Amino acid sequence: MLELELKYGCNPNQKPSKIFTNDGRPLPLQVLNGKPGYINFMDALNSWQLVKELKAATGMPAAASFKHVSPAGAAVAKPMSETLKKIYFVDDLELSPIATAYARARGADRMSSYGDWAALSDVCDKETATLLAREVSDGIIAPGYTDEALAILKTKRKGSYNVVQIDPDYKPQPIEHKDVFGITFEQGRNELKIDASMLENIVTKNKDLPEDAKLDLVLSLITLKYTQSNSVCYAKDGQAIGVGAGQQSRIHCMRLAGNKADIWYLRQHEKVLNLPFKPGIRRPDRDNTIDVYISEEHDDVLREGVWQQFFTEKPEVFTAEEKAAWLQTFSGVSVGSDAFYPFGDNIERARKSGVQYIAEPGGSIRDDNVIETCDRYNMVMAFTGIRLFHH
Repeated sequence: MLELELKYGCNPNQKPSKIFTNDGRPLPLQVLNGKPGYINFMDALNSWQLVKELKAATGMPAAASFKHVSPAGAAVAKPMSETLKKIYFVDDLELSPIATAYARARGADRMSSYGDWAALSDVCDKETATLLAREVSDGIIAPGYTDEALAILKTKRKGSYNVVQIDPDYKPQPIEHKDVFGITFEQGRNELKIDASMLENIVTKNKDLPEDAKLDLVLSLITLKYTQSNSVCYAKDGQAIGVGAGQQSRIHCMRLAGNKADIWYLRQHEKVLNLPFKPGIRRPDRDNTIDVYISEEHDDVLREGVWQQFFTEKPEVFTAEEKAAWLQTFSGVSVGSDAFYPFGDNIERARKSGVQYIAEPGGSIRDDNVIETCDRYNMVMAFTGIRLFHH
């Protein structure tokens, strides 16, 4: 197939719309079910590159959850604790390695992953399809599907769920083009290989960078390579736990991603784990309720006439003091940035979310201030020398 006609572009008024290769080669993908749109394919092609590179860098099955051309989550198939299985709502499922990777990618920021595009580095199996079948999702891209998995996915969304198969051996041309306002931009593809060798230039006094932290920093950098800039990614134990994308200010990226990481950790508090939800509450309603319960607006959930909709009994208040005390135990987090930190305030914000390991390009005129702030908190920071802007 040389080209594929789409219903419309980014918006319904943007017609005609199609995808095709600019070198005359057939498209390296097949639509096995549904009718993906313009934004679906933007998500699919960006997310596929992320998971392919993540598996190549780590040797582990990888998955991503994308929304509006940025990852809501990304992860590799490391084993999950019982607590993570519970907060990701997969404690009732048997999970294969690739299903584990997707459960982690989707589970870290379930609010953002609502209606996502899923990407898998490996063949989609029955376990992953079973997980996807009960979540709100727009589509999936993978290098293949088992017969059982495809049969399950074809029942989703009344048979219209988007299923795309990508040729894992496809290599695009080294030069890429993009049109903006009738003007064509040309650039070399970003073929930068990201691995642990990028973390060798440690500029802080503390130079103890454990292997687990190296994995998390590599994951965060590969995630940032496919995140709309400015961007920051917090990671822990083989998964992104907070992605800040598309902000004009780096400190706002850091705050946004840090707040998501805080929510991920607060969801593991016993008060949240033991919320007395009524049986049969829809997953999106449960996610929204948990999000509000954790936030400063928790009174909205605890009002008479509101909590009765979701809970069998009125939950206890999750006080600001309890949340602060719990976050004080947050540690071992890694954070990557797609460009240098211009001020030490970014490090101050990262520290509040348990960050101990940092990777950034370096090159700011205030690098000395950033390094000094890291040293104050005994953090480890590596200068990669590489910027990862994505637009």
